[in-house]
Amino acid sequence: MSDYRISHIAALEAEAIFIFREVAATCQRPVLLFSGGKDSIVMLHLAQKAFAPAPIPFPVMHVDTGQNFAEVIDYRDRRVAEAGVQLIVASVQDAIDRGMVTEPPDGTRNRIQTPVLLEAAEKYQFDALFGGARRDEEKARAKERVFSFRDDFGQWDPKNQRPELWNLYNGRVHPGEQIRVFPLSNWTELDVWRYIGSEDIPLPEVYFSAEREVVDRGGMLYAVNEFIRPREGEETFFEKVRYRTVGDANLTAGVRSDATTIDEIIAEVEVTRITERGATRGDDKTSEAAMEDRKREGYF
Repeated sequence: MSDYRISHIAALEAEAIFIFREVAATCQRPVLLFSGGKDSIVMLHLAQKAFAPAPIPFPVMHVDTGQNFAEVIDYRDRRVAEAGVQLIVASVQDAIDRGMVTEPPDGTRNRIQTPVLLEAAEKYQFDALFGGARRDEEKARAKERVFSFRDDFGQWDPKNQRPELWNLYNGRVHPGEQIRVFPLSNWTELDVWRYIGSEDIPLPEVYFSAEREVVDRGGMLYAVNEFIRPREGEETFFEKVRYRTVGDANLTAGVRSDATTIDEIIAEVEVTRITERGATRGDDKTSEAAMEDRKREGYF
C-alpha cells in the first residue's frame, strides 16, 4: 500500500505555498519584504515554488536602514537578480534627509523604520505585505494570526483580529488598509534551518562561524564594524561567532559557535533554549514590551 503521509517540513512548505497563492488570488497589490535574512530568503524560495514555472507575480521590498551587514546587502542584490523580481528599496537615510524622520541620538534606526515602511506601502498602494515573522521568535509575534489586519494608519490591534478556522483566511480590506501575511508563522527556527538544509539554499556568510573581532556589551558579542566601535574602557578580542538572526549591524550580536555547515547549525539549534531574538537582538532589550509597542505602531 502507498504511504500518503508527508514529513513535518513538507507539510509546512505546503501550507506556506497555499498562503502565497491565496494572497495572490485575493489581494490586488501584494509585496514580499526581503532583507537578505534567512527567513526572507526562505520566503523568496517558497514564493518561487508557489508560482513556478511562472515568475513571482509581485515585487520584493527592503526597508533599508543603511546600517546593514555589507555581505547581506550583496546577497540581497544577487539573489533578487537571480529570481528576476523587481526590488523596491525604501531608504531610511532618504527619509532622514527629507526630514520625514529624525535619527535618534544613539544612532540606531530600528524604530524609525516603521514610518518609512508605512510611507512605501501607501506610495505603492500595497494591500498585502508578506513578512517572515514566526510565532516562536518573540511573545508579541505569538499573538498574531497568519493574516494580520492593519488599519488605515498601518497600526495593529491584537484584540481586533479575524478568526482563522480550518485555514480559511479573510484578506478583504478597505482602501488604505493592509494585511500583513506571515507564511512562516507556524515554523520554528529549527524548521527554517532544516528546510534550508533540505533545499540546499545558499546564505550570506554571516550565518556561519568565523573568527571575528568583537566587543562584549552586557554579555552580548557585537562584531566591530563601521557601526560598532569600541567605547572608552572597552577592549576588543577575537572569538568564533556566527549570527542566528540578521538585523542592523549595530544592534545584532553574534553567538559563540563552531558551526560552519548547515548540519552543524541544526545540531546547535536543536539544543538551544533561548530564542534567536532574545539571544542576539539588542533592540528587544529596551523593555519587556519593546516588540509589541513597535508592532502597534506599524512594524512587523
